[in-house]
Amino acid sequence: MNRKILLLDLANKDYKETWDYQSELLQEIVDVKIHNRRNNLQETTKNYFLFVEHPHVYTLGKSGDFSNLLLTENQLKEKGATFYKINRGGDITYHGPGQIVGYPILDLENFFTDIHKYLRFLEEVIILTIAEYGIKGTRSEGETGVWLDVGTPFARKICAMGIRSSRWVTMHGFALNANVNLGYFDNIIPCGIKGKAVTSMEAELNRKVDLEEVKQKILKHFKSLFEVEAFEAL
Repeated sequence: MNRKILLLDLANKDYKETWDYQSELLQEIVDVKIHNRRNNLQETTKNYFLFVEHPHVYTLGKSGDFSNLLLTENQLKEKGATFYKINRGGDITYHGPGQIVGYPILDLENFFTDIHKYLRFLEEVIILTIAEYGIKGTRSEGETGVWLDVGTPFARKICAMGIRSSRWVTMHGFALNANVNLGYFDNIIPCGIKGKAVTSMEAELNRKVDLEEVKQKILKHFKSLFEVEAFEAL
């Protein structure tokens, strides 16, 4: 099993270009696995972790409801945003500047073959990360992601998650609202869940956070939970 992960920070990159890149990396891993199975080989598969910030974009998961986007095509253009219906799980969400998006593209056969556990581990990475800033995150039953004040009238989501997997290889991932403009969430019903708010680290702390510092904390907790041998620059 290969527990090394190739790490790349794409900085600010177009959503569609990043989606295509993720798909290429996933297919590369899947092709190795198919070749191994057909030829009774055990060639090692790679793992990747991408960090990225996207320009304003709304994405709708494969089971999502288009009516959860509250903007017309012209209104999207006015706001400088784009829209994509994509192949991850979950409903609609927003990505934009000041948000830390992480795309682990892992062969889970290098770690563990359990999608439920994978999602819970991703949530735990974020819960542990924001705890270092004094923010108490938790899970909301039946609603993937990380929330604050679950079970109260003030429940609000700080990190959305949605993934796709093929032959135990993952893509897509999490979007942590760090210093993001929360006004853009007003144009959707986030994750298709009515009556619940969205928040950010900046809103909770009343100050901006250092994005690079938060990323390093995410990697620290990811490495510990997933028992990663090492992160190596891609």
